[in-house]
Amino acid sequence: MTSTATGGSVAKPKILLTRVMPEPVEARLAANYDLAISPHDRPLARGELRDAMVAYDAICPNPSERFDAHVFAAPGLRSRIVANYGVGFEHIDLAAARRAGVAVTNTPAAVTEPTADLAILLMLMVTRRAAEGERELRAGRWTGLKPGHMLGRSLSGKLLGLVGFGRIAQATAARARAFGLRIGYFSRTRATPQVEQAFGADYYSSLDALAAEADILSLHCPGGPETHHMIDARRLALMKPGAVLINTARGPVVDEAALAAALARGLISAGLDVYEQEPVVTPELISLDNVVLLPHQGSATLEARISMGLEMADNLDAFFAGGAPPNRVA
Repeated sequence: MTSTATGGSVAKPKILLTRVMPEPVEARLAANYDLAISPHDRPLARGELRDAMVAYDAICPNPSERFDAHVFAAPGLRSRIVANYGVGFEHIDLAAARRAGVAVTNTPAAVTEPTADLAILLMLMVTRRAAEGERELRAGRWTGLKPGHMLGRSLSGKLLGLVGFGRIAQATAARARAFGLRIGYFSRTRATPQVEQAFGADYYSSLDALAAEADILSLHCPGGPETHHMIDARRLALMKPGAVLINTARGPVVDEAALAAALARGLISAGLDVYEQEPVVTPELISLDNVVLLPHQGSATLEARISMGLEMADNLDAFFAGGAPPNRVA
């Protein structure tokens, strides 16, 4: 690991965690680095990020911190790497990072399985009206079993349309087949015949066609300008009555106001784990019964959050050793 000698002593790279992390992650980093942890456990503001870029050799942020060109233009920039704790990096201006000579890494492997689990959880919660039922029971409104009460729908035989067909989508497809779901997908790049056969997946060359046919439309695409509001009022109108939209990808992929309007009309149902302006949620969504709202819990298992931190540490170790970080994105 690269370090600098100062007065005969060896100085470890100085790094900042913007949030508290699981103990095994903090312990590993503390063993190898001069570790500082933000005491606030909240997203750092632009000015705080600029100050951190001057004070530390590496910053380890969450996706809620916005690294724009202004942050990378901080006078006296010291940081050489932004080691993101998460798979998404839309919150980081990669072009500005490259201009400033700052490496950027992410942690894609650890989030696959728990996010796929959560996508299935949302499908079940929406189709079986689980959140509605729990609210009714907790409010003391449940009066006992009735044959026609709180009827949901079975997953078996329904068409699950996956938007994107990367690791998380494929892990979701594997789980979905156990529930008897049929699999269709839309992706900019078609999978090989072997992959399609392995998941029993049918390729749709048009997102519109998939949106119109799917009983459940589940989003697994990256964020960014190319997918901003990919699911807008027009595409929501294509979905058939009673269809379900699931979003565990990125909030801005969905036009949240348009979705709230469609849900209010009772045309479709939805399960969301991500939002356009996190942590702010469109107020109209809060009052609706036909949408399940989770607070960005896709990777929120202890095992996954530790693995993410260790993956982040691997990136830091490789970088400061003068090697290539395994998950470098800029």
